[in-house]
Amino acid sequence: MVLSRFDSRFSLIKNVGFLLILLCLPLICLGIRSFPNSEVSESEFNSFFGFSEAPDYRNGVDCSSTAEGQAVSSCDPSLIHVAMTLDSEYLRGSVAAVHSVLRHASCPEQVFFHFIATEFDPTSPRVLTQLIRSIFPSLNFKVYIFREDTVINLISSSIRIALENPLNYARNYLGDILDPCVNRVIYLDSDLVLVDDIQKLWNTPFSGSKVIGAPEYCHANFTKYFTDTFWSDPLLSRVFGSRNPCYFNTGVMVMDLEKWRKGNYRKKIENWMELQKKKRIYELGSLPPFLLVFGGNVEPIDHRWNQHGLGGDNVKGSCRALHPGPVSLLHWSGKGKPWVRLDENKPCTLDYLWKPYDLYKPYQQGKLKVQTQKQQLLGLSLSSGGRSTKLIELPGYFI
Repeated sequence: MVLSRFDSRFSLIKNVGFLLILLCLPLICLGIRSFPNSEVSESEFNSFFGFSEAPDYRNGVDCSSTAEGQAVSSCDPSLIHVAMTLDSEYLRGSVAAVHSVLRHASCPEQVFFHFIATEFDPTSPRVLTQLIRSIFPSLNFKVYIFREDTVINLISSSIRIALENPLNYARNYLGDILDPCVNRVIYLDSDLVLVDDIQKLWNTPFSGSKVIGAPEYCHANFTKYFTDTFWSDPLLSRVFGSRNPCYFNTGVMVMDLEKWRKGNYRKKIENWMELQKKKRIYELGSLPPFLLVFGGNVEPIDHRWNQHGLGGDNVKGSCRALHPGPVSLLHWSGKGKPWVRLDENKPCTLDYLWKPYDLYKPYQQGKLKVQTQKQQLLGLSLSSGGRSTKLIELPGYFI
């Protein structure tokens, strides 16, 4: 009896100790694991979800190329880095966005995608990774698992529940999530398409101490992004100091991650989110903290790189026209999404500009959730396919 009690106590101490070790590990990412080839072919897997395989886009003659079959390292200095979130709800939009980038890129094989997924998505990160590989067999990418508890306690309620999704805040942590050798990245939302070469956006020069670059809209009423509580507080309202802040959309940004890490901008954004929990100073999700930290200190990028607001406002999602001027990127920010309106046979005129990049097969709509369960039961693993594909895992996942 005494020995049994000792064994029980020792087991309890051992389990508690293991838990404490996990809690002390970094919340953003732990390590990299690769998986052997799946017994299910990519085409079979792909058809379950209703997506067709994208064309195999290759570099032009003036591009530097990696030897056939050789894996590409994310530390390759010739790469263009693009970060996006990846989840089941916006999967169709993400696939269309990637397709548009590759279709118009002068050197598509030089584009490296960093996808951020959550561990508890209805479609697991493992399945999402296999799906991206099946749609884009030659794509260079990694999938990172973002721990929702990293940010969940900092999120306050918003005017639209979709804006409270923890993945909306993943951009705050790119400096921690991505490899330290990645010093610059283009962040893109999932509800957009490019109609121009992403190399042009990547080449945006930064002046002085600028950390992020984005199209600015100085004609917008900047005061509406914060509450009366904010503007009536003499200390808070002076936060911009001598800066002349303008509205910018965080769905398209070029980010200098080297300066981001050195300046600890993740913590600066979190400080405003913590204040928001105590004193409601804004209503619009993840955007206002960026405005507070960077407003008036953004590297201005031509408006052509974010024709935003095509999804209408955050309540009705009504149709909108393009802003005057040339277009390199179409962005359906707002409530209305082109794939939803097209499926409902209630499209806006500009939604037809999104449709050519859609790789989803209409006659297989509605299969996603059912087939997700099927794939999980199959226990599918990941195939490298001769390209760089890795799943970054966190404590507690695949244990």
